[in-house]
Amino acid sequence: MRPIVIVPACTRDFGEHPYHAAQHKYVDAIVLGADCAPMILPSLGKSLDLETMLQLCDGIMLTGSASNVHPSYYSEEVLDPSLPQDPARDETTLPLIRAAVGRGIPIIAICRGFQEMNVALGGSLHQAVQLVEGKFDHRENPELGMDEQYGDAHKITLVQGGMLHGIVGADEIPVNSLHGQGVNELAPGLVVEATAEDGLVEAFSVGAAPGFTLAVQWHPEWRITHNPYSMKMFGAFGQACRDYRAKKQGRS
Repeated sequence: MRPIVIVPACTRDFGEHPYHAAQHKYVDAIVLGADCAPMILPSLGKSLDLETMLQLCDGIMLTGSASNVHPSYYSEEVLDPSLPQDPARDETTLPLIRAAVGRGIPIIAICRGFQEMNVALGGSLHQAVQLVEGKFDHRENPELGMDEQYGDAHKITLVQGGMLHGIVGADEIPVNSLHGQGVNELAPGLVVEATAEDGLVEAFSVGAAPGFTLAVQWHPEWRITHNPYSMKMFGAFGQACRDYRAKKQGRS
């Protein structure tokens, strides 16, 4: 049996009905890149049976989203009320992250998921990176087609000897860029794995975590089979999930 990777859903309204939803590209990345079995987790907040989910899963993938982590979680007011929020997802993922890290459950986090991990573990965010002195505008151009929006936007520098450096085997790689928010203060215990040309943190791991943890600000899930760096990242995550499953079943 393949390891089970839970993918916390966003809450979205389609027509007059609310849905728990996850984009195809994230689910595909779990199947094609990690060779694991994805399971979409409803964002039930405080109603979620967290213990059952943690016992069931062998890994967690935190996806990107149009919504932002509510700034009250890092003691700030909302800067731009026009930007979407998803309180049910916040109430689901933040405690899920803390519990999973402590148990050594493998985690891979992307874009909003990257920001969620930093906030969940005690960090803060720039709510508008483009307004921060010395930082670039990391947002996509919505007038372009999807392939252009998700095309290479800039390069990142990987920390020599770091976890991500060891996985991809490169000092520098090109990445896409589709985010307005980013790391301000890095949470205690997080280790920078890569930075953008303007110094913005683009990837981190959890230094003392007993399991695999990798969070990235870009979108490696996009057309994953066409990107060897993305395949290596998800391959490493998938292997970590298999190792965790074997240990859980007493085969370590």
